[in-house]
Amino acid sequence: MRQYFPILNWGLNYKREDLTGDLTAGIIVASLLIPQGMAYAMLAGLPPQVGLYASIFPQIVYACLGTASMLSVAPVAVDSLMVAAAVSAIATENTPEYWGYALTLALLVGIIELLIGIFRLGFIANFLSQAVISGFISAAAILIGFSQVKHLLGIKIPQTESFFDTVVSIIKASPNLNIITLGLGISSLVLLLYFNRGLGQYLKSKGVEESIIIPLTKSGPLILVILSSVIVGVLHLDQGFGVKVVGEIPRGFPPLTLPNFDLNQIQLLGTSALAISFVGFMEAFSVGQFLASKKRQKVAANQELIALGAANITASFTGGYPITGGLSRSVVNFSAGANTALASIITALFLMLTVLFFTPLFYYLPQTSLAAIILVAVGNLLDFPTLKRLWNYNKLDGITWGSTFVAVLLTSAEQGIIFGVLISLVLHLARTSKPHIAIVGRVGNTEHFRNILRHPVTTSPHILALRIDESLYFVNTKYLEDYLLKLVTEQKEVEYLLLVCSGINSIDGSALETLQRLIEDLHQMRIEFYLSEVKGPVFDQLEKVGFVDKLGRGRIFLSTDQAIKELSQRVSPSP
Repeated sequence: MRQYFPILNWGLNYKREDLTGDLTAGIIVASLLIPQGMAYAMLAGLPPQVGLYASIFPQIVYACLGTASMLSVAPVAVDSLMVAAAVSAIATENTPEYWGYALTLALLVGIIELLIGIFRLGFIANFLSQAVISGFISAAAILIGFSQVKHLLGIKIPQTESFFDTVVSIIKASPNLNIITLGLGISSLVLLLYFNRGLGQYLKSKGVEESIIIPLTKSGPLILVILSSVIVGVLHLDQGFGVKVVGEIPRGFPPLTLPNFDLNQIQLLGTSALAISFVGFMEAFSVGQFLASKKRQKVAANQELIALGAANITASFTGGYPITGGLSRSVVNFSAGANTALASIITALFLMLTVLFFTPLFYYLPQTSLAAIILVAVGNLLDFPTLKRLWNYNKLDGITWGSTFVAVLLTSAEQGIIFGVLISLVLHLARTSKPHIAIVGRVGNTEHFRNILRHPVTTSPHILALRIDESLYFVNTKYLEDYLLKLVTEQKEVEYLLLVCSGINSIDGSALETLQRLIEDLHQMRIEFYLSEVKGPVFDQLEKVGFVDKLGRGRIFLSTDQAIKELSQRVSPSP
């Protein structure tokens, strides 16, 4: 029970001294999440209150089931963009039908994550490499940013998934911008950037304690919401100057909702749900793992999938839409002193009070201020330094990053990430199709054998020892066979071929067939075949199919040193 309900671990052993940190963090994150939740809901094409609904019960469910106690689970920018792209294709924004499909998407995401977690298939997420995730998120940040320019300028443009169509529409509509809206938007950006960067340094220079600086610097969005709402309401900017406001937000308990169960539309949302599931899990797991390591805690991948799945299913029945763990909120949660998942429950309770009693206060909140909150949030998602690092380290990873980035901009978030995964798999196959093969020799009088191209070593013209630094499977077996036959053809004196298997973690059926055929070809050339340093699991597989007995156990050596010593004694004497 403790494994599947982690709340039993920290809840039954809760320490009184942890309460202050949890309470402080819960309140601070709630103040950040109120404007953020509304902004992300509008980004997803939903009414602002839906972002608040999605942050209450799902967050409580995750707190009970999740293993990353610092993770703050609620709407995030990237998932909101993917929801908008998926649902806008089959319904009109801000309609009950649109909301219904968003609920369906949350249900599908939850079911996918839950099933993957229950059947312990979390490893599937490994197909989303760091290059794919980073390239995807960077491109998504640009898409999100440009989607908010219309609110910042106070213009109307048609809804489209195309990045370039959005840019063209913005340029065409820019002469009709609302100066007052733009002024409010720019002022909002300046205020938020000052809170994010300048205020903290100023307070530090004045000797203010870190525990006070964090709440103050993270309160920028809430202060912006209050100030901009007051300015618009007092000056009636919505009526006299056409500044768009959030308007009336229903007050009351989050509603019980039913997803749209139209099978035809569910099929259309299936691919999007799969993409959102993987992206959401990767973001939440990486953030949760990073913060957990700070406190020497462990995060269980499959249990995280179960927790996120249950939270998304909860969102689908309580008026929300797909959610996951957010980086900025979780870091704030950690920095503000959260000790357990109780901090997230406290955040959810404060949000509950907000939707029950305080939503009328947001009537005059200008949409341009919410756009500024999103722009500042996604600015931190741009990850071009990772591209530079990947390119310098491994060009293929850099190509994967760039391909994913361009694909997202040219197509859509969903299609772009699928393309990125396919590119990374193709490049992986290309990279492993030509494994690194080193001819090795003895280093001095030691038992060590190294690449003859890198180290001064001694070799025997009659013994060809090669180390393969890759697992053998159907993609690279032909290359291996051709390479070895070419070598022994060129080196006429070779009598023994020794395959050093220290870098081989597995040998599939195609590779085994190739090895057997290679042994026969070498035998006809009067060259004997030997193995050394075969790993235990690989040896077990070879033994199971009878390869070991067929080759001869005496031809498999524990170490390369032992093999070379024995084979050197067998070398035919020179005439």
